[in-house]
Amino acid sequence: ISQSAESLDFTVENVEKALHQLYYDPNIDNKNLAQKWLMQAQVSPQAWQFCWALLSPDKVPEIQYFGASALHTKISRYWGDIPAEQYDSLKTQLFSQIACFASGSRMVLTRLCVALASLALNMMPEAWPGAVAEMVRAFQEEGNVADGRARCLALLELLTVLPEEFQTSRLPQYRKGQVRGALGAEWASVWPLLRQLLRQPDSPGPVKARVLRCLSSWVLLDVPLSESEALVQDSFSALADPELFDTAVEAVVNAISQPDSQRYVNTLLKLVPQVLQLQDQLREAVQSGDMETSHGICRIAVALGENHSRTLLEQVEHWQSFLALVNMIMFCTGIPGHYPVNETTSSLTLTFWYTLQDDIMSFEADKQAVYLQVYRPVYFQLVDVLLHKAQFPSDEEYATWSSDEKEQFRIYRVDISDTLMYVYEMLGAELLSNLYDKLGRLLTSDQPTSWQHTEALLYGFQSIAETIDVNYSDVIPGLIGLIPRININNVQLADTVMFTIGALAEWLADHPVMLSSVLPLVLQALGNPDLSVSSVSTLKKICRECKYDLPPYANNIVAVSQEVLIKQIHKTSQCMWLMQALGFLLSALPVEDILRNLHSLITPYIQQLEKLAAETVVVVLQQVFALIQTVLSKWLNDSQVVEAVCAIFEKSVKTLLQDFAPMVSQLSEMLGQMYSTIPQASALDLTRQMVHIFASETDYFPPIKALFELVTSVTLSIFQQVAVFHVSVGLFLAHGVRNHTSLQTELLPHCADVPSVGQVVQEEGKLLLQAILEAIGGQSSRSLMDQFSEILFSMNKHCFALLTVWLKEVLQRPNFPSSRLTAEQKDTFSQQILRERVNKRRVKEIVKEFTLLCRGLHGTEYAADY
Repeated sequence: ISQSAESLDFTVENVEKALHQLYYDPNIDNKNLAQKWLMQAQVSPQAWQFCWALLSPDKVPEIQYFGASALHTKISRYWGDIPAEQYDSLKTQLFSQIACFASGSRMVLTRLCVALASLALNMMPEAWPGAVAEMVRAFQEEGNVADGRARCLALLELLTVLPEEFQTSRLPQYRKGQVRGALGAEWASVWPLLRQLLRQPDSPGPVKARVLRCLSSWVLLDVPLSESEALVQDSFSALADPELFDTAVEAVVNAISQPDSQRYVNTLLKLVPQVLQLQDQLREAVQSGDMETSHGICRIAVALGENHSRTLLEQVEHWQSFLALVNMIMFCTGIPGHYPVNETTSSLTLTFWYTLQDDIMSFEADKQAVYLQVYRPVYFQLVDVLLHKAQFPSDEEYATWSSDEKEQFRIYRVDISDTLMYVYEMLGAELLSNLYDKLGRLLTSDQPTSWQHTEALLYGFQSIAETIDVNYSDVIPGLIGLIPRININNVQLADTVMFTIGALAEWLADHPVMLSSVLPLVLQALGNPDLSVSSVSTLKKICRECKYDLPPYANNIVAVSQEVLIKQIHKTSQCMWLMQALGFLLSALPVEDILRNLHSLITPYIQQLEKLAAETVVVVLQQVFALIQTVLSKWLNDSQVVEAVCAIFEKSVKTLLQDFAPMVSQLSEMLGQMYSTIPQASALDLTRQMVHIFASETDYFPPIKALFELVTSVTLSIFQQVAVFHVSVGLFLAHGVRNHTSLQTELLPHCADVPSVGQVVQEEGKLLLQAILEAIGGQSSRSLMDQFSEILFSMNKHCFALLTVWLKEVLQRPNFPSSRLTAEQKDTFSQQILRERVNKRRVKEIVKEFTLLCRGLHGTEYAADY
């Protein structure tokens, strides 16, 4: 396809050539050119002619798919161009095509169903009254058994995509209300069919799975829970079938999560025992390590509890069954294993505890007192469970975790901390006493104790003391007295000890006599680079809150601080905090002491500056860098200051070129801060220079990559434009994955909530998947397989429906992604990937196994080393 005038001749032949170029041409520029041309063809007037021809039975599925997509585009986006007298013939043609493809390509069938759904939405209710009832009748015509099953699946696909197409349709707002009402009225034509198929003993698994998907789709239209009650009950029965489990979970969760469902109290009360009956299945799943099953059952229990706690609390005669549901959710919160490596379920439950507490505390005083009598013990148990879940694993196990897993665990602990702080509002001072008693028993026990247990209890104190005024508490003196008894033999424990002391700084200001118990610990920790953040921030808090009580300790604090500054133990940001801490300290001293201490602190820096006269420019820049950072910390929101700082470094980079290398990491971090605060062209220009000069340098690639990803992410969040996704897919195809994995995984979670991202993922996602599979098939180093797994996992989590279609389409190609694969192996890989929407580690294992098969290495000594 060239860019000449002739290329705009949108004939069947030219479309087929362009599609062949898009799928099979190895040249990325040719692929992009074909993609642009095909997008123009799809919206051209000629599309009405070529789309039907492309659906011919003698065409390959990729070509038929494009024809069906072109039809959908014309109907959904250019409805106004279609004369009213052509509606019925268009409807008849689509029915006919769907019937033809019922036994053909699934991906083409789906696109034709979406096209007919769009037609129905645009015509109903006036131009096509009873549209859904007519669809059901049309596909229930007599035929042989095989034909009947295929037509049944085609009808279910059509009924499934109809509400989905409504959710994403471009109908004007007034029409949306009309059509929603019409669809709601048509539910009466749908649910009896679904129930019949789900209950029929001889219904095959794929039919039942499609029924559940269809139910999931329709309940999102807020159909009354009372009308879908029987189907929801049947969905609970389907949870016992492993093949139907995932779709049944989605159906149940979607049904009970609809805002309107809280009106149907009797139905909700019937569902509580259904959820409680899943407890045996849940325990078996936990014991056998079946994370997917435990995750799914937990989702159901939390959906019922979180969405309807107020309604269920008010049914006082059923208080025991609701309490049983609460205890079931408690089991999910405390599910065995460490998050996120052994389980990913417990985090789902945290919002429920907020909701339940809010609902209890919203009742009038006398009613609230009754509920508190029942639920205060539950929340004390919750605290024990959360602190157990917050415990670090053994040192040996933690050493095997990836940096991503450690970061997820850190965030999880922050979520637990927030929950504990919230729970304090209900439990009050008794919670602190409870924690203190446990810590006291632990530290005075003759039995051996783990540092993890001690750290978790301290973390509980810290979580509350950081945001709640604990000055009145009578247990804090005892806690301060216990801290020196702790055997601090671990960095994580030492960090938590520091942060706990920091959280009690205000209390120490009111009880300065206790400073002598904790200050030596803080000063000792200052010399440990692993405790940099916690020790410096704690000292800063103490110096700020207790400065008038610190003169007796001033000389010692200054001496230790000066020593760690000279030894350059801490990073620049921590050095700035330390200087601030010393500023607070010195401000409370007599003038002569201030001057004497300032002299001793600043003299080394003056001497350094004197030496710089004879040294290189880059060393001067390094020394000035701290000063510029200080200026920026105060004026980061001032665009003129930011522009001036960028100008300084732009000239420096241009002058020094490769000699600027020692400062790449520092400047990349600073640039990221500036652009995140006030995005402006000067920062982008400097970023461009840095990328141009240093991106190819292996030693400096990580900070440059991090800067590029941050700048891209910030820009996208501002403009919500996705041209960069197209660029990234191109770069991904041309240059490999490391540089672009983060961008893909950053964008994919937004394909549902940001329309422009969703559109480009739909248009480009298949190309990205094809590139990933080519790489897994042998086009890339095996060391990159984890990155490919990350993207596949993200696609499966956020674009499941699309990925299902794309995998089938892409893997249908012969000899792709490797000539060594059988059709059965490709099908197994596809099914395994689509099943793993929770367990990232398992996806990595599946990809590694598949790449070995693709390369003919499975079962060899190379595989053993992999």
